[in-house]
Amino acid sequence: MKRKLMAGALALTMVASLVACGGEKKAASEGESKEAVTTEKSEAQSSSESSGKHYKFGYTCMDGTNPFFVTIQDKIKELVEAKGDELIVTDPGNDVTKQISQVEDMLSQKLDGLFMNPVDAQGIIPALDMAKEAGVPMVGFDTEVGDMSYLVSYTGSDNYNAGKVVGEDLVKKAPNGGKIIVLDSPTMQSVVDRTNGFMDAIKDHGFEVVAQQDAKGNLQVAMGIAEDLLQSNPDVVAIFGGNDPTALGALAAANAAGIKKCMIYGVDGSPDIKSELASGNSLIEGTGAQSPVSIAEKAVQIMYDHVEGKKVDERYPVDTFLITSDNVAQYGTDGWQ
Repeated sequence: MKRKLMAGALALTMVASLVACGGEKKAASEGESKEAVTTEKSEAQSSSESSGKHYKFGYTCMDGTNPFFVTIQDKIKELVEAKGDELIVTDPGNDVTKQISQVEDMLSQKLDGLFMNPVDAQGIIPALDMAKEAGVPMVGFDTEVGDMSYLVSYTGSDNYNAGKVVGEDLVKKAPNGGKIIVLDSPTMQSVVDRTNGFMDAIKDHGFEVVAQQDAKGNLQVAMGIAEDLLQSNPDVVAIFGGNDPTALGALAAANAAGIKKCMIYGVDGSPDIKSELASGNSLIEGTGAQSPVSIAEKAVQIMYDHVEGKKVDERYPVDTFLITSDNVAQYGTDGWQ
């Protein structure tokens, strides 16, 4: 009987021991499970914080050597890379066929978006078709494309007003009118708009356009054209250039021809033009100024808003205004406004 009682007690002790052991294992298991869950949550949170979408954007403009576009390109690149994203940059050198080819190449690199400034508003359409087919959203800047429905949005200067303020200044300074030369660029919509604004402002004010030629927005081309035109028209009262490089080309030609009295206008507000205005002894009379920095900042904001699912407007205009020798000091000459 005593042996049976001892055996029973021993059995109870073993059961209690097993139960206690099991409880300890269960507690340990639950602790480990909680720790594992905590670790998983921590890792997931860390992963979520570091797995933000990284974007690859393309960039194309009509002329990558133009200081205006250099400023836009540099600013866009700075803002995109500051977010840890990538910007692929191309320069077609005012060749629309090359621009189409470059866009096609960029699209093959799986872009998330494309910053678009066309060489030719209509000629770029094939590239726009390719981007549309690839599902790549495009944000236009500075110069409109032939069909704006291809773009998710557009930002650029009020180019018509940039030409208009120049024309108004000319009317004020040459109240009797006179002969003028217009150096435009029919394939660049921005320059077309500026020229239209200028021509509307001087209409019915006694001005005679003795020549209107395509300078392609290029300093060297403008200089060559202006040299020829000034030989046969040395008495022009003014020359209008569709952008600042064109105006600087006309200035070089006028200086070489010994022209002492001629008001030369550009559009951009570039540091080079502002330096001429500040010198006090230049034939450069004024420029319809714009801000490439503001255009770049707005273009980047639009792009990120769109790819992140936010609503964007069709158009975001950037103000333009006149800079002359009278107010150039407030804008400075060492950079763009």
